[in-house]
Amino acid sequence: MLLTACGPGQAADLSAAQSAQASAETIEEAVPAATEIPAVDRLLPEPTATATPTHPLMIDVMRQREYPGSEIVLEEWLEPGANYDRYVVSYQSEGNKIFALLTLPQGEMPATGWPVVVFNHGYIPPNQYRTTERYVSYVDAFARHGYIVLRSDYRGHGDSEGVATGGYGSPAYTVDVLNAVAAVKRFPHADPNRIGMWGHSMGGHITLRSMVVTDDIKAGVIWAGVVGSYPDLFARWRQGGEVVVPTPDPTSSRGRWRWGLMETYGSPEENPAFWASISPNAYLSDLSGPIQLHHGTADTTVPFAVSELLLAEIQAAGMPVEMYLYEGDDHNISKSFESAMQRSIQFFDTYVKG
Repeated sequence: MLLTACGPGQAADLSAAQSAQASAETIEEAVPAATEIPAVDRLLPEPTATATPTHPLMIDVMRQREYPGSEIVLEEWLEPGANYDRYVVSYQSEGNKIFALLTLPQGEMPATGWPVVVFNHGYIPPNQYRTTERYVSYVDAFARHGYIVLRSDYRGHGDSEGVATGGYGSPAYTVDVLNAVAAVKRFPHADPNRIGMWGHSMGGHITLRSMVVTDDIKAGVIWAGVVGSYPDLFARWRQGGEVVVPTPDPTSSRGRWRWGLMETYGSPEENPAFWASISPNAYLSDLSGPIQLHHGTADTTVPFAVSELLLAEIQAAGMPVEMYLYEGDDHNISKSFESAMQRSIQFFDTYVKG
């Protein structure tokens, strides 16, 4: 299924509170906005065995790991929503106690349990993160429509144990999310066979990575996702007609993981097989379910060309995908929030709720 649409004026604006919330949510490393959309004339090379050592980011390595999760533990009761209850809960991931926000629909539970949306938030400075803050309207929309929502804090965020490592140079956040999936599968109110995943920005990268590692996720929705391959994310975007190639800065901690990988494995030009092996984009034929993409054309944090490239790559892999562009909208799709959310809910209703 392939659908490309533009949606200016198709939805009411966010409230002032929602807009303020949305404007504060950005990814840790902004990708330069593109003035040119790269032509999709190639797919990533097939990952092959190399003489270089393995790395935890490699998709094949992540597939060999176990994600046992744990029992979900109630930590705090919160004020309920319109037709659902809210809790702060915790679960285990690699020995770390990870906190999360959990919503539970009220009313008679389906015989197989409630469908689930695992919710992957975008970058928020870990020391500023709070379990009950931000993305309130996003979580509310899915919860109102009869879904359990589980929003992991990720390690090192708020009260969660562990070290916040970033979303791209380490698999840690994805590991936490996959353990969240395992935990919610054991939750007595959840249907383990009806799990979808939603991700924004950095959370979109986590969603895409998760869907090529596990078969448990029936459908994914990504808003303004950092979903390009690694070479495309930091070496192939054009500004002013010139390719933007990052210059190593050993005095800066920002993006240091890139230089560490290049020192060990070589550049994408020197070792394309390695960079393909850590990019979910090289494994799109293994996606666990259909994907729906949303992006604003005025996004100055993540260029919408990233989503357009992924759209073409998923189509070339023969997998189901939809995409919606929102003319003049920002990184949080603030102007078209309601229409984008309604499309997201309908997509999950079709492919997850059933």
